[in-house]
Amino acid sequence: MHKLNLLLLSGILILSGCSDSQNSGSSSVKKTKLCFITNVSADFWTYAEAGAKEAEREFGDIEVIFRVGDGTTTKQKQIIDDLLVSGAKGVAISPTSAKNQVRMINEWADDAHVICVDSDAPDSNRICYLGTDNIEAGRKCGELVKEALPDGGKIMVFVGIKDMQNSIERFQGLNQSLAGSGIEVIDLRTDGGDAAKARANAEDTLTAHPDIAGLVGLWNYNAPACLEAVRSAGLLGKVKIVSFDEAPKTLEAIDAGEIYGTIVQSPYKFGYDSMVLLRELIIEKKSPTDAGVPADKIIIVDTQVLRKGQGLKYKAQCDAWKASLK
Repeated sequence: MHKLNLLLLSGILILSGCSDSQNSGSSSVKKTKLCFITNVSADFWTYAEAGAKEAEREFGDIEVIFRVGDGTTTKQKQIIDDLLVSGAKGVAISPTSAKNQVRMINEWADDAHVICVDSDAPDSNRICYLGTDNIEAGRKCGELVKEALPDGGKIMVFVGIKDMQNSIERFQGLNQSLAGSGIEVIDLRTDGGDAAKARANAEDTLTAHPDIAGLVGLWNYNAPACLEAVRSAGLLGKVKIVSFDEAPKTLEAIDAGEIYGTIVQSPYKFGYDSMVLLRELIIEKKSPTDAGVPADKIIIVDTQVLRKGQGLKYKAQCDAWKASLK
């Protein structure tokens, strides 16, 4: 709305218009840059981006910069170093190596507020970890495997990067759950975040172990890669597949009876909650305690177990998250 200002110059009455923003100074809000850096590219992270962007829209005083890693610490360092130079004040990162990134996380923490999301670096100076209790999630995965293979058998486990804390903890929980069950874990195979390599790993497993009973994927794209290999080998129904996360192909295959089930996290909540937390710390200047960070510096986000009949319904939610980015 425009207001009329009355100016008297040399006996002449002049009407001039000025906007509310001009009258009060400026309506523009200086936005604080917050960034979210993933480990690799996956649908999982698209849903996290949707949550982060929702926080950006809701508050209006933050600018969310979302960047995708390539599975290496080098790439993550390059991204964050550049973002800090450009003025980013908050960092949410899924570190690719809990041990090898302690020093760089500590250096970033000297210049910005840093939290770990999805995968932790507990020995670093990060403010907190926000994400799944991955040991417990691994146990849930183990329970699914036991349901799928009530008579026991051999399984191969697949993951992108085994040095990531979430990989370590999921595998730990899986093994704890399977102890004494008659299910034998042959090995943990890695692919470096490469879906083509993930499929090759599954194909090699089916060839090298003709008595294999199950394939278990600990990262988003692993189960779809296993499914392609099992289909190609004509072993659908004979080799059971258990998954992590909510790749669209996984959710479709669950309701089709081709993948037994999956453990889904809350990537949308990861994105949203991490940006809200950083905003409270930086803009509202809250202490970690006042912002809800517990004494152990671990904020757990619950997981769900999806079985046949639940996949497509969850996929509809994921599709809505993805559509919100357009």
